[in-house]
Amino acid sequence: MQLQFLGATGTVTGSKYLLRHDGATLLVDCGLFQGFKQLRLRNWAPMPVPASSIDAIVLTHAHIDHSGYLPLLVRQGFKGKVYCSEATYDLCRILLPDSGHLQEEEAEYANRKGFSKHKPALPLYTREDAERSLKQFAPRAFGTAWSPAAGMQARLDPSGHMLGSSFVRVDNGRRSILFSGDIGRPNDLVLVAPAPVSGADYAVVESTYGDRQHEVSDPLHQLGEVINRTAARSGVVVVPAFAVGRAQNLMYCIHLLKQRGTIPDLPVYLDSPMAIDATRIYHAHRSEHRLTPEQCDAMCHAAMIVNKPEDSRALSARSGPMVIISASGMATGGRVVHHLKAFAPDQRNTILFAGYQAGGTRGAAILRGAESVRIHGMDVPIRAEVASLDSLSAHADAGEILQWLRGFDGAPMQTFVTHGEPAAADAMRLRIEHELGWPCRVPDYLETVDLT
Repeated sequence: MQLQFLGATGTVTGSKYLLRHDGATLLVDCGLFQGFKQLRLRNWAPMPVPASSIDAIVLTHAHIDHSGYLPLLVRQGFKGKVYCSEATYDLCRILLPDSGHLQEEEAEYANRKGFSKHKPALPLYTREDAERSLKQFAPRAFGTAWSPAAGMQARLDPSGHMLGSSFVRVDNGRRSILFSGDIGRPNDLVLVAPAPVSGADYAVVESTYGDRQHEVSDPLHQLGEVINRTAARSGVVVVPAFAVGRAQNLMYCIHLLKQRGTIPDLPVYLDSPMAIDATRIYHAHRSEHRLTPEQCDAMCHAAMIVNKPEDSRALSARSGPMVIISASGMATGGRVVHHLKAFAPDQRNTILFAGYQAGGTRGAAILRGAESVRIHGMDVPIRAEVASLDSLSAHADAGEILQWLRGFDGAPMQTFVTHGEPAAADAMRLRIEHELGWPCRVPDYLETVDLT
């Protein structure tokens, strides 16, 4: 069996791992690159291997940096099945068409306003491309092995990162390899803990927070403080958040804060046309989260859903106090960039990040203290307060990753550390080597290794 790294090396995005065995080819994850321009340009280039040569795909979860390249791969000639958990399929049915729609919308806006260097600006793919790719999905239950490609058996187990997120174990009868995908947290407010796994001969482990520990603090207290001090100055809290996962956690936290009287009964908006469908999926997959049906309903009603583009534009013209939760989570596109353009220049407001910000994204620049960011061809000043809630992250920190790895029955022959920026990946490598005593390395982009 041979493994090639087609993404998530030196970055937290573009997750793609290619397995070859006895003439069969399996791709684990099919994500978009995000962040720095040199990474985003890879999305526009053909895959390093012909799309038609890939027999099947297995997804760890639905986030766009793990699934968002699928519509392109299908357009390039991929004809095989896309395997994933049942909740991942349900979420991809929402996220992928929405991704295509947003890209069409952004290209149209760029052409109308004339700020793109490309004449005309084109979407990476369309909603129609995304809907076509969904016809190739074949969901599988957790804990049940199947054969995605000749000579390979695969199995999914819950990873606790988002609904449907999975650890993927592939076995060819002689060697096995485990892909962590994104590892969730043992004590998440909403999601159940990652499942323990017995390990494998080889492991590919994420390292998003491989060089740090999350704050030991009460996320409800921190969130309440941010909302209260912003409301006191009649400001707006703008939260860039992925519309599935972080958005629901934030809404549940806001519900609890209002229920306890910790924050005022100010208006909260979830500016996402797919929010209603996403919430329905929480009801459909109750075994993967800790909420009762009543708590799910309360979470849903914690915010007013904004569906229509004209209502979103009207929201940017309103004054505070209020809270706006809007995608994308790293402010790379979507409706949140219009809200940042409107509210970031006013020091009464707050930009609140509740998830990881990849290098090269607007979110990373704002969090780093940039005085301005480029939006729609304009330099928008950042005068608003900037705050971060790492304690609400859906990613395990370095200590939590090691805790999960310690549950393996034995040391893998080799552990590959991916899905982290260089400092984080190398810090994770050092800890695995020193604390667990396992052979470990950080692979390079397009590197191929023999799993013998």
